[in-house]
Amino acid sequence: MATAVQGVPPDATDSGAHDSGSPKVDAPDVRAPEVDAPDVRAPEVDAPEFDAPEFDAPEFDAPEFDAPDIDAGEIRAAMEYYARQQWTDGLPVVPVTESYLTEFLARTSRDPSDVVLAMPHLNRECTVRLAAINAAMAGCLPEYFPVVLAAWDALVGEGYVTRAIWQSTTGTAPLLIVNGPVRNQIGLNSAGNVFGSGFRANATIGRSIRLTAINVFGLHPHLLDQATQGTPAKYSACIAENEEASPWEPLHVQYGFDPAESTVTAMVIRSCVHIEARHTQQPEQLGLDIAGTIARTGAMVHETTSATVVLSPEHARVFASAGWSKQDVRQFLYDRAASSRADLAAVGKDAISRNTRWRLPAGHPDALPADESFDPVPALNSPGAVQVMVAGASNAGVSAVIESLGARGNPPSIAKVEGTVKVSSTA
Repeated sequence: MATAVQGVPPDATDSGAHDSGSPKVDAPDVRAPEVDAPDVRAPEVDAPEFDAPEFDAPEFDAPEFDAPDIDAGEIRAAMEYYARQQWTDGLPVVPVTESYLTEFLARTSRDPSDVVLAMPHLNRECTVRLAAINAAMAGCLPEYFPVVLAAWDALVGEGYVTRAIWQSTTGTAPLLIVNGPVRNQIGLNSAGNVFGSGFRANATIGRSIRLTAINVFGLHPHLLDQATQGTPAKYSACIAENEEASPWEPLHVQYGFDPAESTVTAMVIRSCVHIEARHTQQPEQLGLDIAGTIARTGAMVHETTSATVVLSPEHARVFASAGWSKQDVRQFLYDRAASSRADLAAVGKDAISRNTRWRLPAGHPDALPADESFDPVPALNSPGAVQVMVAGASNAGVSAVIESLGARGNPPSIAKVEGTVKVSSTA
Protein backbone atom coordinates (compact mmCIF):
# COMPACT_ATOMS: atom_id res chain seq x y z
CA MET A 1 0.00 0.00 0.00
CA ALA A 2 1.26 3.48 -0.83
CA THR A 3 2.51 5.76 1.94
CA ALA A 4 0.60 8.99 2.44
CA VAL A 5 2.04 12.50 2.47
CA GLN A 6 1.56 15.02 5.32
CA GLY A 7 -0.48 12.57 7.34
CA VAL A 8 -2.89 12.10 4.44
CA PRO A 9 -4.52 8.68 3.98
CA PRO A 10 -2.78 6.21 1.63
CA ASP A 11 -3.35 6.53 -2.06
CA ALA A 12 -7.10 6.62 -2.62
CA THR A 13 -6.53 7.45 -6.25
CA ASP A 14 -4.74 4.20 -7.18
CA SER A 15 -6.96 1.59 -8.75
CA GLY A 16 -5.64 -0.99 -6.28
CA ALA A 17 -6.39 1.04 -3.15
CA HIS A 18 -8.72 -0.49 -0.57
CA ASP A 19 -8.52 0.80 3.00
CA SER A 20 -7.76 4.56 2.88
CA GLY A 21 -7.59 4.94 6.65
CA SER A 22 -10.07 7.79 6.35
CA PRO A 23 -13.47 7.77 8.04
CA LYS A 24 -16.26 6.45 5.88
CA VAL A 25 -18.99 8.99 5.41
CA ASP A 26 -22.61 7.94 4.87
CA ALA A 27 -24.58 10.40 2.81
CA PRO A 28 -27.68 11.64 4.65
CA ASP A 29 -31.04 10.21 3.57
CA VAL A 30 -32.74 13.34 2.29
CA ARG A 31 -36.28 12.88 0.97
CA ALA A 32 -38.28 15.64 -0.62
CA PRO A 33 -41.80 16.06 0.84
CA GLU A 34 -44.71 14.99 -1.34
CA VAL A 35 -46.82 17.94 -2.40
CA ASP A 36 -49.73 18.44 -4.76
CA ALA A 37 -48.70 20.73 -7.57
CA PRO A 38 -51.36 23.30 -8.50
CA ASP A 39 -53.22 22.76 -11.77
CA VAL A 40 -52.03 25.73 -13.77
CA ARG A 41 -53.17 26.03 -17.39
CA ALA A 42 -51.58 28.45 -19.78
CA PRO A 43 -54.01 30.58 -21.82
CA GLU A 44 -54.46 29.58 -25.41
CA VAL A 45 -52.99 32.05 -27.87
CA ASP A 46 -52.43 32.08 -31.61
CA ALA A 47 -48.70 32.17 -32.16
CA PRO A 48 -47.45 33.78 -35.37
CA GLU A 49 -46.18 31.39 -38.00
CA PHE A 50 -42.60 31.67 -39.18
CA ASP A 51 -40.02 29.52 -40.88
CA ALA A 52 -37.00 28.75 -38.77
CA PRO A 53 -33.70 29.19 -40.62
CA GLU A 54 -32.01 26.01 -41.67
CA PHE A 55 -28.43 25.43 -40.64
CA ASP A 56 -26.07 22.53 -40.28
CA ALA A 57 -25.19 22.01 -36.65
CA PRO A 58 -21.67 20.68 -36.08
CA GLU A 59 -21.54 17.00 -35.29
CA PHE A 60 -19.68 15.80 -32.27
CA ASP A 61 -19.37 12.61 -30.32
CA ALA A 62 -20.18 12.67 -26.65
CA PRO A 63 -17.10 11.69 -24.62
CA GLU A 64 -16.91 8.16 -23.34
CA PHE A 65 -15.89 7.91 -19.71
CA ASP A 66 -13.84 4.82 -19.00
CA ALA A 67 -13.12 5.50 -15.32
CA PRO A 68 -10.94 3.06 -13.38
CA ASP A 69 -12.70 0.67 -11.03
CA ILE A 70 -12.15 2.46 -7.72
CA ASP A 71 -14.14 3.41 -4.66
CA ALA A 72 -15.35 6.97 -5.25
CA GLY A 73 -16.32 7.21 -1.60
CA GLU A 74 -12.71 6.74 -0.54
CA ILE A 75 -11.60 9.49 -2.89
CA ARG A 76 -14.21 11.85 -1.48
CA ALA A 77 -13.17 10.92 2.05
CA ALA A 78 -9.54 11.77 1.27
CA MET A 79 -10.54 15.09 -0.32
CA GLU A 80 -12.68 15.97 2.69
CA TYR A 81 -9.78 15.07 4.99
CA TYR A 82 -7.59 17.59 3.15
CA ALA A 83 -10.33 20.20 3.44
CA ARG A 84 -10.68 19.66 7.18
CA GLN A 85 -6.94 20.22 7.54
CA GLN A 86 -7.37 23.51 5.65
CA TRP A 87 -4.92 22.40 2.97
CA THR A 88 -7.03 23.88 0.17
CA ASP A 89 -7.81 27.20 -1.48
CA GLY A 90 -11.52 26.49 -1.15
CA LEU A 91 -11.61 24.08 -4.08
CA PRO A 92 -11.00 20.32 -3.86
CA VAL A 93 -7.40 19.18 -4.16
CA VAL A 94 -5.79 16.00 -5.49
CA PRO A 95 -4.76 13.47 -2.82
CA VAL A 96 -0.99 12.91 -2.93
CA THR A 97 0.98 9.78 -2.07
CA GLU A 98 4.72 9.19 -1.86
CA SER A 99 4.61 7.17 -5.08
CA TYR A 100 2.96 10.03 -6.98
CA LEU A 101 5.27 12.60 -5.37
CA THR A 102 8.26 10.65 -6.66
CA GLU A 103 7.13 11.31 -10.25
CA PHE A 104 7.35 15.06 -9.63
CA LEU A 105 10.74 14.94 -7.92
CA ALA A 106 12.10 12.88 -10.83
CA ARG A 107 11.56 15.89 -13.11
CA THR A 108 14.27 17.99 -11.44
CA SER A 109 17.96 17.59 -10.59
CA ARG A 110 17.45 19.54 -7.38
CA ASP A 111 17.52 17.84 -4.01
CA PRO A 112 14.09 17.59 -2.35
CA SER A 113 15.45 19.50 0.65
CA ASP A 114 16.71 22.46 -1.40
CA VAL A 115 14.97 25.70 -0.44
CA VAL A 116 13.16 27.40 -3.32
CA LEU A 117 11.89 30.41 -1.36
CA ALA A 118 12.14 31.59 2.25
CA MET A 119 10.08 34.16 4.13
CA PRO A 120 12.35 35.19 7.03
CA HIS A 121 9.71 37.40 8.62
CA LEU A 122 7.54 34.29 9.04
CA ASN A 123 10.46 31.98 9.82
CA ARG A 124 9.21 29.61 7.12
CA GLU A 125 10.67 28.23 3.91
CA CYS A 126 9.51 26.20 0.96
CA THR A 127 11.61 23.26 -0.20
CA VAL A 128 11.53 21.45 -3.53
CA ARG A 129 9.60 18.62 -1.86
CA LEU A 130 6.96 20.96 -0.45
CA ALA A 131 6.63 22.73 -3.79
CA ALA A 132 6.10 19.34 -5.47
CA ILE A 133 3.45 18.27 -2.95
CA ASN A 134 1.45 21.44 -3.52
CA ALA A 135 1.88 21.21 -7.30
CA ALA A 136 0.44 17.70 -7.20
CA MET A 137 -2.40 18.83 -4.94
CA ALA A 138 -3.16 21.67 -7.35
CA GLY A 139 -3.70 19.16 -10.15
CA CYS A 140 -0.42 19.61 -12.01
CA LEU A 141 0.96 16.75 -14.05
CA PRO A 142 4.55 15.80 -13.17
CA GLU A 143 5.86 17.34 -16.41
CA TYR A 144 4.61 20.75 -15.28
CA PHE A 145 6.94 20.74 -12.27
CA PRO A 146 10.01 22.28 -13.97
CA VAL A 147 7.78 25.23 -14.91
CA VAL A 148 6.58 25.49 -11.30
CA LEU A 149 10.17 25.56 -10.04
CA ALA A 150 11.10 28.22 -12.60
CA ALA A 151 8.16 30.26 -11.36
CA TRP A 152 9.53 30.12 -7.82
CA ASP A 153 12.97 31.13 -9.11
CA ALA A 154 11.47 34.14 -10.88
CA LEU A 155 9.52 35.13 -7.76
CA VAL A 156 12.73 35.01 -5.72
CA GLY A 157 14.45 37.17 -8.34
CA GLU A 158 11.70 39.77 -8.25
CA GLY A 159 12.09 40.15 -4.50
CA TYR A 160 8.65 41.38 -3.44
CA VAL A 161 7.36 38.05 -2.13
CA THR A 162 9.96 37.82 0.63
CA ARG A 163 8.87 41.23 1.94
CA ALA A 164 5.35 40.29 3.04
CA ILE A 165 3.65 41.61 -0.10
CA TRP A 166 1.31 38.58 -0.24
CA GLN A 167 0.01 39.59 3.19
CA SER A 168 -0.82 43.13 2.07
CA THR A 169 -4.28 44.67 2.35
CA THR A 170 -3.96 45.54 -1.35
CA GLY A 171 -4.61 41.89 -2.14
CA THR A 172 -1.78 41.17 -4.55
CA ALA A 173 -1.16 37.92 -6.42
CA PRO A 174 1.62 36.45 -8.58
CA LEU A 175 1.30 36.51 -12.38
CA LEU A 176 3.33 33.95 -14.31
CA ILE A 177 4.15 34.45 -18.01
CA VAL A 178 5.58 31.44 -19.85
CA ASN A 179 7.64 31.69 -23.03
CA GLY A 180 9.43 29.22 -25.27
CA PRO A 181 8.80 25.67 -26.50
CA VAL A 182 7.45 24.42 -23.16
CA ARG A 183 4.22 26.29 -23.89
CA ASN A 184 3.23 23.82 -26.57
CA GLN A 185 4.90 20.83 -24.95
CA ILE A 186 2.61 20.89 -21.92
CA GLY A 187 -0.46 22.53 -23.48
CA LEU A 188 -0.35 26.03 -22.03
CA ASN A 189 -2.95 28.38 -23.48
CA SER A 190 -1.73 31.60 -25.08
CA ALA A 191 -4.72 32.31 -27.32
CA GLY A 192 -8.46 32.72 -26.70
CA ASN A 193 -9.63 33.07 -23.07
CA VAL A 194 -6.00 33.33 -22.00
CA PHE A 195 -6.95 34.81 -18.62
CA GLY A 196 -9.85 32.39 -18.21
CA SER A 197 -10.55 28.74 -17.60
CA GLY A 198 -10.31 25.59 -19.68
CA PHE A 199 -6.62 24.66 -19.73
CA ARG A 200 -5.15 22.39 -17.12
CA ALA A 201 -1.56 23.62 -17.36
CA ASN A 202 -2.48 27.29 -16.94
CA ALA A 203 -4.92 26.62 -14.13
CA THR A 204 -2.83 24.24 -12.06
CA ILE A 205 0.63 25.81 -12.42
CA GLY A 206 -0.72 29.13 -11.18
CA ARG A 207 -2.77 27.38 -8.48
CA SER A 208 0.28 25.52 -7.18
CA ILE A 209 1.86 28.83 -6.14
CA ARG A 210 -1.22 29.86 -4.19
CA LEU A 211 -1.60 26.48 -2.47
CA THR A 212 2.04 26.69 -1.38
CA ALA A 213 1.44 30.17 0.00
CA ILE A 214 -1.39 28.74 2.10
CA ASN A 215 0.06 25.39 3.16
CA VAL A 216 3.75 26.23 3.57
CA PHE A 217 3.71 29.90 4.54
CA GLY A 218 0.36 29.91 6.35
CA LEU A 219 -1.20 32.68 4.27
CA HIS A 220 -4.82 31.85 5.02
CA PRO A 221 -7.46 34.55 4.37
CA HIS A 222 -8.55 36.42 7.51
CA LEU A 223 -5.30 35.36 9.21
CA LEU A 224 -1.86 36.09 7.73
CA ASP A 225 -3.46 37.04 4.40
CA GLN A 226 -4.93 40.46 5.18
CA ALA A 227 -6.28 41.31 1.70
CA THR A 228 -9.18 43.76 1.94
CA GLN A 229 -10.90 42.35 -1.15
CA GLY A 230 -8.28 40.28 -2.92
CA THR A 231 -8.30 39.41 -6.61
CA PRO A 232 -9.43 36.40 -8.69
CA ALA A 233 -5.73 36.00 -9.55
CA LYS A 234 -5.23 34.63 -6.05
CA TYR A 235 -6.67 31.35 -7.30
CA SER A 236 -4.41 31.16 -10.35
CA ALA A 237 -2.76 33.53 -12.82
CA CYS A 238 -0.57 31.80 -15.38
CA ILE A 239 -0.55 32.69 -19.07
CA ALA A 240 1.66 32.00 -22.05
CA GLU A 241 2.69 34.53 -24.68
CA ASN A 242 1.19 33.99 -28.12
CA GLU A 243 4.56 34.14 -29.82
CA GLU A 244 3.21 32.78 -33.09
CA ALA A 245 0.75 35.69 -33.45
CA SER A 246 3.13 38.42 -32.32
CA PRO A 247 4.78 40.76 -34.84
CA TRP A 248 7.70 41.28 -32.43
CA GLU A 249 10.23 39.21 -30.56
CA PRO A 250 8.87 37.37 -27.50
CA LEU A 251 9.29 38.77 -24.02
CA HIS A 252 12.10 36.42 -23.00
CA VAL A 253 14.06 37.00 -26.21
CA GLN A 254 13.77 40.75 -25.63
CA TYR A 255 15.74 40.20 -22.42
CA GLY A 256 18.50 38.03 -23.82
CA PHE A 257 17.17 34.48 -23.84
CA ASP A 258 17.33 32.25 -26.90
CA PRO A 259 14.00 31.56 -28.65
CA ALA A 260 14.57 27.82 -28.06
CA GLU A 261 14.82 28.34 -24.31
CA SER A 262 11.75 28.14 -22.11
CA THR A 263 11.28 30.69 -19.35
CA VAL A 264 8.89 31.96 -16.70
CA THR A 265 8.49 35.66 -15.95
CA ALA A 266 6.98 36.42 -12.54
CA MET A 267 5.54 39.62 -11.17
CA VAL A 268 3.34 40.70 -8.29
CA ILE A 269 0.13 42.21 -9.64
CA ARG A 270 -2.79 44.18 -8.24
CA SER A 271 -5.36 43.95 -11.03
CA CYS A 272 -6.09 43.22 -14.68
CA VAL A 273 -7.89 46.08 -16.46
CA HIS A 274 -9.83 45.40 -19.65
CA ILE A 275 -9.37 47.64 -22.73
CA GLU A 276 -12.10 47.56 -25.37
CA ALA A 277 -10.84 49.27 -28.51
CA ARG A 278 -12.43 47.81 -31.64
CA HIS A 279 -13.09 51.20 -33.17
CA THR A 280 -9.70 52.27 -34.49
CA GLN A 281 -6.80 51.26 -36.71
CA GLN A 282 -4.80 54.34 -35.70
CA PRO A 283 -1.87 53.47 -33.40
CA GLU A 284 -1.98 56.88 -31.70
CA GLN A 285 -5.64 56.48 -30.75
CA LEU A 286 -5.08 52.97 -29.43
CA GLY A 287 -1.95 54.10 -27.60
CA LEU A 288 -3.82 56.93 -25.87
CA ASP A 289 -6.54 54.51 -24.77
CA ILE A 290 -3.93 52.27 -23.17
CA ALA A 291 -2.00 55.20 -21.67
CA GLY A 292 -5.16 56.55 -20.06
CA THR A 293 -5.78 53.16 -18.47
CA ILE A 294 -2.26 53.03 -17.04
CA ALA A 295 -2.51 56.57 -15.63
CA ARG A 296 -5.96 56.25 -14.03
CA THR A 297 -5.92 57.93 -10.62
CA GLY A 298 -7.21 54.83 -8.85
CA ALA A 299 -3.97 53.05 -9.74
CA MET A 300 -1.75 55.85 -8.47
CA VAL A 301 -0.87 54.58 -5.01
CA HIS A 302 2.83 55.40 -5.10
CA GLU A 303 4.75 58.18 -6.80
CA THR A 304 4.74 56.21 -10.04
CA THR A 305 3.34 52.89 -11.19
CA SER A 306 4.34 50.02 -13.48
CA ALA A 307 2.35 47.90 -15.89
CA THR A 308 2.42 45.03 -18.34
CA VAL A 309 0.36 45.63 -21.47
CA VAL A 310 -1.02 42.37 -22.84
CA LEU A 311 -1.98 43.18 -26.42
CA SER A 312 -4.32 40.99 -28.41
CA PRO A 313 -2.85 39.99 -31.79
CA GLU A 314 -5.21 42.44 -33.51
CA HIS A 315 -4.00 45.37 -31.43
CA ALA A 316 -0.38 44.33 -31.87
CA ARG A 317 -0.90 44.41 -35.64
CA VAL A 318 -2.35 47.94 -35.41
CA PHE A 319 0.97 49.12 -34.03
CA ALA A 320 3.23 46.90 -36.15
CA SER A 321 1.42 47.73 -39.42
CA ALA A 322 2.19 51.41 -38.78
CA GLY A 323 5.87 50.56 -38.35
CA TRP A 324 5.96 50.74 -34.57
CA SER A 325 8.41 48.51 -32.72
CA LYS A 326 7.76 47.24 -29.22
CA GLN A 327 10.10 49.94 -27.92
CA ASP A 328 8.12 52.58 -29.84
CA VAL A 329 4.96 51.43 -28.03
CA ARG A 330 6.71 51.61 -24.65
CA GLN A 331 8.07 55.09 -25.37
CA PHE A 332 4.66 56.36 -26.47
CA LEU A 333 3.01 55.01 -23.33
CA TYR A 334 5.69 56.56 -21.14
CA ASP A 335 5.21 59.94 -22.83
CA ARG A 336 1.39 59.89 -22.67
CA ALA A 337 0.55 58.05 -19.42
CA ALA A 338 0.08 61.09 -17.20
CA SER A 339 -2.51 62.94 -15.11
CA SER A 340 -2.99 66.67 -14.72
CA ARG A 341 -2.27 68.17 -11.31
CA ALA A 342 -5.89 69.29 -11.15
CA ASP A 343 -7.13 65.72 -11.63
CA LEU A 344 -4.74 64.43 -8.96
CA ALA A 345 -5.72 67.22 -6.56
CA ALA A 346 -9.41 66.42 -7.09
CA VAL A 347 -8.85 62.93 -5.63
CA GLY A 348 -6.32 63.98 -3.00
CA LYS A 349 -3.26 62.49 -4.69
CA ASP A 350 -1.37 65.62 -5.74
CA ALA A 351 1.57 65.19 -3.35
CA ILE A 352 4.08 62.54 -2.25
CA SER A 353 4.81 61.34 1.28
CA ARG A 354 8.35 62.16 2.39
CA ASN A 355 8.52 58.80 4.25
CA THR A 356 6.68 56.24 2.14
CA ARG A 357 6.59 57.89 -1.33
CA TRP A 358 2.84 57.17 -1.34
CA ARG A 359 0.44 59.69 -2.80
CA LEU A 360 -1.53 61.95 -0.46
CA PRO A 361 -3.11 65.46 -0.40
CA ALA A 362 -0.81 68.48 -0.73
CA GLY A 363 -2.00 69.74 2.67
CA HIS A 364 -0.92 66.59 4.51
CA PRO A 365 1.83 67.23 7.13
CA ASP A 366 3.99 64.48 5.59
CA ALA A 367 3.66 65.87 2.03
CA LEU A 368 6.75 66.92 0.13
CA PRO A 369 6.61 70.30 -1.64
CA ALA A 370 5.15 69.80 -5.10
CA ASP A 371 7.31 70.30 -8.17
CA GLU A 372 4.98 72.49 -10.22
CA SER A 373 7.16 72.13 -13.30
CA PHE A 374 5.63 68.70 -13.92
CA ASP A 375 2.13 69.12 -15.26
CA PRO A 376 0.80 66.70 -16.33
CA VAL A 377 2.40 64.34 -13.82
CA PRO A 378 3.87 61.19 -15.41
CA ALA A 379 2.57 57.84 -14.17
CA LEU A 380 5.71 55.96 -15.24
CA ASN A 381 9.31 56.74 -14.34
CA SER A 382 10.73 55.41 -17.64
CA PRO A 383 9.73 53.46 -20.75
CA GLY A 384 11.14 50.40 -18.98
CA ALA A 385 8.37 50.59 -16.37
CA VAL A 386 5.92 49.16 -18.90
CA GLN A 387 6.29 45.73 -20.48
CA VAL A 388 4.58 44.78 -23.76
CA MET A 389 3.61 41.26 -24.79
CA VAL A 390 1.02 39.54 -27.00
CA ALA A 391 -1.61 37.03 -25.89
CA GLY A 392 -5.19 36.17 -26.73
CA ALA A 393 -7.15 35.26 -29.84
CA SER A 394 -6.91 36.98 -33.22
CA ASN A 395 -10.60 37.83 -33.28
CA ALA A 396 -11.16 41.27 -31.70
CA GLY A 397 -9.59 44.52 -30.56
CA VAL A 398 -9.50 43.59 -26.87
CA SER A 399 -6.41 43.94 -24.68
CA ALA A 400 -5.51 44.31 -21.01
CA VAL A 401 -3.31 46.35 -18.69
CA ILE A 402 -1.83 44.38 -15.80
CA GLU A 403 -1.17 46.74 -12.92
CA SER A 404 1.94 45.48 -11.14
CA LEU A 405 4.16 46.48 -8.25
CA GLY A 406 7.38 46.36 -9.95
CA ALA A 407 10.03 46.53 -11.86
CA ARG A 408 9.88 50.26 -12.47
CA GLY A 409 12.53 50.67 -15.10
CA ASN A 410 14.45 47.48 -14.36
CA PRO A 411 14.12 44.28 -16.40
CA PRO A 412 11.43 41.88 -15.17
CA SER A 413 12.44 38.77 -13.27
CA ILE A 414 12.76 35.86 -15.73
CA ALA A 415 13.91 32.33 -14.89
CA LYS A 416 14.84 29.51 -17.25
CA VAL A 417 12.90 26.25 -17.14
CA GLU A 418 15.17 23.37 -16.21
CA GLY A 419 15.81 20.45 -18.53
CA THR A 420 13.69 18.96 -21.29
CA VAL A 421 10.02 18.44 -20.67
CA LYS A 422 8.79 14.90 -21.35
CA VAL A 423 5.05 14.73 -21.81
CA SER A 424 3.21 11.79 -20.29
CA SER A 425 0.48 9.92 -22.13
CA THR A 426 -2.11 11.39 -19.73
CA ALA A 427 -1.50 15.02 -20.74
